[in-house]
Amino acid sequence: MKEVILIRYGEIFLKGKNYSFFENTLFKNIKRRFKGINLSLEKISGRFLVSNFSEQDKELIISKLKTVFGIVSISLAYEVETSLENISTVCETINITEPTFKVETKRADKTFNLKSYELSAKMGEIILKNNPNTKVDVHNPQQIIFIEVRQNLRTYIFYNKITCLGGMPVSTSGKAMLLLSGGIDSSVAGFLMAKRGLCLNAIHFYSFPYTSPQAKQKVIDLANIIKKYTGDIRLFVVPFTKIQEEIHKNCDSEYMVTLVRRFMMRIAEKVAIQNNCSALITGENLAQVASQTVESITVTNQMSKQLPIFRPLISFDKIEITNIAEKIGTYETSILPYEDCCSVFLPENPVTHPKIEKLEKNEALLEVNELINEAIKNIEIIDIKN
Repeated sequence: MKEVILIRYGEIFLKGKNYSFFENTLFKNIKRRFKGINLSLEKISGRFLVSNFSEQDKELIISKLKTVFGIVSISLAYEVETSLENISTVCETINITEPTFKVETKRADKTFNLKSYELSAKMGEIILKNNPNTKVDVHNPQQIIFIEVRQNLRTYIFYNKITCLGGMPVSTSGKAMLLLSGGIDSSVAGFLMAKRGLCLNAIHFYSFPYTSPQAKQKVIDLANIIKKYTGDIRLFVVPFTKIQEEIHKNCDSEYMVTLVRRFMMRIAEKVAIQNNCSALITGENLAQVASQTVESITVTNQMSKQLPIFRPLISFDKIEITNIAEKIGTYETSILPYEDCCSVFLPENPVTHPKIEKLEKNEALLEVNELINEAIKNIEIIDIKN
């Protein structure tokens, strides 16, 4: 008998002929998390199995598995060679802490001589004999003992299922460029799209000296937090000061925010295409601020000519977004008082229903292509690695 960790995955089972691609990618993502830890990782027909680890590494392994997209749940389990005697020996050691329990068996190995319900009944008797202060309740048990008789001639006995992130393995859906502002929303948006299998690059618009070095560091810190879920992130820091100064000097002030957003989308798309990204991601949330009305989003959308823009938070309220930020560990960093470039030259009354004709008239006053090319030429690249 030895202690192991069973890993379960969910949506991958729906992938038909592509099943092995998704399974293999998840296996590689898990293996990458375990770099530097002595253990064994193997596939066992619809599961992954972690074994041969030291007791002192157990909690570390569990914490790492809880950050891997594609894993639905994990369990600490006892593994024995399949035999009635070995299974009975483990069940004799089980201590029931709840008033009621039941045994639930899955018999993948059909050569085993007892059917699932027969094995459950036998093991239930053994457990009940050693736990006289509890009783069996097959309908609404407060504790369940799981037995899995698998085709690898081994049986797994466990009574805990630790819920994990679910979703799809990172990189199975390609790569996208996240517009990472430093606020609460954008890092949550990146997390949610990585959950759907996207590998992330990130782009940040930096307006020194109007925004401080601490504001830039805040974005780097956020990328470092979400990388434990998404894997390595390449961060592109775009010098944005000159563009904002030119808009402020030449254009109508109430259109400042919308014009800035349109420049961001143009630059983000160009950098994304140069780096083999197939989509953009923003933390926009309908009606949250002036730049996120239907009309504002529409005129911003028009600037991404080739790539789709994913907005996973579009229908969320602020409490929902904040709850996710707290859960993934980005909230405390996001609320640090270092403002991003969107606060620079902020007009008193930004337009909420921008007209495309007025925008184009304002943009005609600017050297749009030259400003974009200069900003891209001077990008700083920072690799955020696990």
